[in-house]
Amino acid sequence: MADFNTIRQFNFPTIIRFGAGAVKELPAYLKQNNLKAPLIVTDPNIVQLPFFKLIVDDLTKNNIAVEIFSSIHKNPVKSDVYKGVEQWDETKRDSIIGIGGGAALDVARAIVLRINHREDLFIYDDLIGGDIYVTNEVPHFITIPTTSGTGSEVGRSAIIADDETHQKKILFAPKLMAKIVFADPILTMELPAPITAATGMDALTHNMEAFLAKNYHPICEGIALEGIALVNESLEKATNKPDLESRSKMLLASMMGAIAFQKGLGLVHSLAHPMSQLLDTHHGLANAVNIPYGMEFNIAGFEPQFRRIARSLNLKEETGSAVVKYLFDLNSSINIPHKLRDVGVKMEHIEKLADLAEADFCHANNPKPVKREDFKQLYLKAL
Repeated sequence: MADFNTIRQFNFPTIIRFGAGAVKELPAYLKQNNLKAPLIVTDPNIVQLPFFKLIVDDLTKNNIAVEIFSSIHKNPVKSDVYKGVEQWDETKRDSIIGIGGGAALDVARAIVLRINHREDLFIYDDLIGGDIYVTNEVPHFITIPTTSGTGSEVGRSAIIADDETHQKKILFAPKLMAKIVFADPILTMELPAPITAATGMDALTHNMEAFLAKNYHPICEGIALEGIALVNESLEKATNKPDLESRSKMLLASMMGAIAFQKGLGLVHSLAHPMSQLLDTHHGLANAVNIPYGMEFNIAGFEPQFRRIARSLNLKEETGSAVVKYLFDLNSSINIPHKLRDVGVKMEHIEKLADLAEADFCHANNPKPVKREDFKQLYLKAL
């Protein structure tokens, strides 16, 4: 068994300092890089937590002038990014540190982009080829994850929604990768069980959908299968009786999922995104409830791939149906409901959700085509 009290360095896909206590290296890193005035981007909940205050105190004691921006929504919107850039301009910062889960890290990365790219933010939408306009330098960017879900700390993209339509846009460029990640499992130890469960299922969804995505990418597939195995070993314990090992394995699985989904995602994310848009549902929770139904839809024609997933889950029956049963059982074990009605979805939402799911970008990489009627039937089955 690995010793998770030992801090290790992984140099893929960027520099990752991983292990209990890794975040304590932050002040020395800033000094080594002559960075004295970081803008910390986080969310309104994290800014109140004891570990966050310890990080800020540690920086202050080392004569680092900290500015904090935390005015962000649970599902980030463009105006969040603009407000953060205004604070950067007003306070003359020299670097950006994103601390938090997917929302905080997405906003931090979008601020990084906008500092020296001042056109309308959505001009840089990757789905319309906007990455070609990301030509200027970006500020020094550091990420510190506090959840084990999105893996945004090792990503190169940010998902930001329009304030009015709530349609999600992808801002992407290789230079938006963090220079360094301080992945400290201690920062995830106090996560409430419901957040641990929802974000953990998000990580599992990333790994499963990436493995099944239709593009050929055996490197990502290998990472995804190991990520699936790590979630299987650790999510239930991390949720119900957390210890350093389970929290560490989930943090690794989360980063692996984000690396793996460079290959693509699938219909589960296209089912989940509209729930965040229309009902402000937590993204991980939306994935968690939808994943058994989405995986069941994908089985026919892809039995060999589900056999490999079943092996990674150490299931006795190496079948797609066994994987689906496993997903329902896992949700039960971490108190995630099996039905959409239990997370606020009503019959009157189904038509609009189906419209939004069809328009979503993720199902383009699903292993089989998904039509609007398919999305409607999946929502109805899950309702």
